[in-house]
Amino acid sequence: MFSLFRRSSAASAFLAISMITATITPITISAIASAQTTPSDTPTQTPSDTPTQTPTDTPSETPAQTPAQTQTTTSFSDVSSNYWASPFIQALAQRNVISGFTDGTFKPDQPVTRAQFAAMIQKAFNQNPTRQLSQGGFRDVPASYWAASAIQEAYETGFMSGYPNNRFLPNQQIPKVQALVALTSGLGLNAGDTTTSVLSTYYSDAADIPGYAVNNVGAATQANLVVNYPELKVLNPNVSLTRGEAAALLYQALVRQGQLQPIASNLPAANYIVAGSASGTQTSTSTTTTTTSSNIVAFAGSTSSFSTLTTALKAAGLTETLQGKGPYTVFAPTDEAFAALPQDTLQRLLEPRNKETLRRILTYHVVSGQVTSAGEATTLANKPVNVQLDSASNQITVNNTRVIQPIQTSNGVIYAINEVLIPPDVNISQLNNEVSPGRATRGGSSYVGVAGNIGLGGDSALSEPNFAVISKLGLTRNFSVRPSAVFGDDTTILVPITLDLTRRTADAAGQTFGISPYVGAGVAIEASGDADLGLLLTGGIDVPLGSRFTATGAVNAAFLDQTDVGLLFGVGFNF
Repeated sequence: MFSLFRRSSAASAFLAISMITATITPITISAIASAQTTPSDTPTQTPSDTPTQTPTDTPSETPAQTPAQTQTTTSFSDVSSNYWASPFIQALAQRNVISGFTDGTFKPDQPVTRAQFAAMIQKAFNQNPTRQLSQGGFRDVPASYWAASAIQEAYETGFMSGYPNNRFLPNQQIPKVQALVALTSGLGLNAGDTTTSVLSTYYSDAADIPGYAVNNVGAATQANLVVNYPELKVLNPNVSLTRGEAAALLYQALVRQGQLQPIASNLPAANYIVAGSASGTQTSTSTTTTTTSSNIVAFAGSTSSFSTLTTALKAAGLTETLQGKGPYTVFAPTDEAFAALPQDTLQRLLEPRNKETLRRILTYHVVSGQVTSAGEATTLANKPVNVQLDSASNQITVNNTRVIQPIQTSNGVIYAINEVLIPPDVNISQLNNEVSPGRATRGGSSYVGVAGNIGLGGDSALSEPNFAVISKLGLTRNFSVRPSAVFGDDTTILVPITLDLTRRTADAAGQTFGISPYVGAGVAIEASGDADLGLLLTGGIDVPLGSRFTATGAVNAAFLDQTDVGLLFGVGFNF
C-alpha cells in the first residue's frame, strides 16, 4: 500500500516544481490584474475633494526644463546656505525625493506642475493603494508621458485626484492649497471640529481658502505641515507652489510620518513653520515643544496620532494612573510605530490574557517626574531607559529611538516617538509563535475556498483536470496547514505544512500587487479502493483581494505509485 518514490521520480518532480514555480507567479498575478482592472471596479474620476472651479488648461507639452530624474546633487548653485528653504531642499535632495536640473541648479522659485508634484510624492512616500485608476488612465496622460507612473501612484494612494472628463492636467501649475489637500488626503489627516478657529488664528488671508479645502488646510496646520514664506500668517492659498515651498511641505509631511527629524529650532527656516495642533494647543515657531491644558490621557485621546496608544492604555488599565497629578514623562509611540510591530502583535497584546504583558510594555514608556537631563531614567516598569540629547541638532533620543515632538501637558510631558520600546524582560515573539489554529500568519489571513486543478502527470486525481476544495489554517505567525481535496476517479487529499513567507510586491500588467509566497511538505492520500499514502511537496503564492478574499496558486507533487504533479488555482474566503 505504501510506496517509496525512486530517485528518477524525485528528480523529475523537483525539476517540475522548479519550472512551474518560475512561471506560476506571473501567470497568477496577470490573471488577477485582468480581473481587478475592469471598468466596474473603477472609482469615480471626480472625488469630493476636487476643486469646484476647474483650473484653466495649459499646453500639453512637457515643460522645456524638467528636473533631471537622475540628478542626485545635494549642493545647488542657486540655493545658498542663506536661502530660506535651504534645509528642506538639501535634506530631500539627499533622500532623492527632489532633484535638480542638468545645469546644476534647483530653481527654487520656479512654479511646480501637477506632474512634478506627483513625481515628488512618488519618491517621498511609500503608501498602500486605496483605489484603482481606470484601465486607460487619464485621457491627457499618455503611457509614454514622463510622469505617467508617478501620476498613477499619486492617484491610487489617495494623494491627488483628477478633474472632470477624466483629465489630470499634468502640466498645470499646482496652487499651494491643492498641494496641502493632496498631502492631507494621502496621509489621512482630518482637522475635526477646530478648523474655523485654527484658520482664523493662524492666517490673515483665511477667507481666500476655497471651501473644498478648508478642512484640509486646518488638518495640515494642526499637523505642522504648513510653511509660509516670507510672511508667517499669509498662506497665499491660490498662488502657484514654488519648488522651494514644495520641498518645505514635503519635508514637514515626512516629519509628521516620523521619517525625518524636525529641523533645528535655531535655523531661520523654523520661523516659517506654521504651528498648530489639536485640542486648542499652540506651538511656538521657534521650538518644537507644544503646550496644552489637557492631561496626558485627554490629549492622547483627542489626537489622531495616538489613537492606538489610547486604546492600549485603556486595555492595560493605565488611564487612571496617567490622569493623576504627576508629573510624568511619557515616551508615546505614534500609530505608525504600533503599526510597525510584527503582524498580529498588537491584536494579541490587546487580548485580556496578555494584559500584564501589555502593561509591562506601556509602563516601560513612562517615567515618574520630568526627565530634564540626559542619561538613564527609571520607568514605571522598574527598568531603565537611556535618554540622550544631541545639542548640535537639538534632537532627543530614547534607547536610540528619536523623539518626533515634545508636547507639554498639564500633568507632564509627552515625547512622541516613532518606535515601540520593548523592555528587556518581554519577548513579543512568544506572542506571535503561539499555536492558534485559524489565525492569520505573516503571509495573510486563513481562508477556505474552491479551486481548479490542472494535471501535469501521474495517475491520481491530482494528475487530471479536476475540481478541488482548498483551505489555509494558520498555526503560528510563520506556519500554516493547508488541507485540500482534489476530486476525481482517484480523489486525492493533500495535507501540507507550509512556511508562510513575508509579504512582498510584484508588478504585472502595469499594476503592483502584494504577494505572499509559501513552501512546504506533508502527506498525499489517494482515497481510492487501493488507497495509497505518499510524500507531498508544495509551493505557491497567495494574493490578497481586499479584506475578504485571497487568490492562490500552487504546484503540488505527490509521490504515490507514480509521481503525480498538478497545479491548483483558486479563491478563498478569509476568516
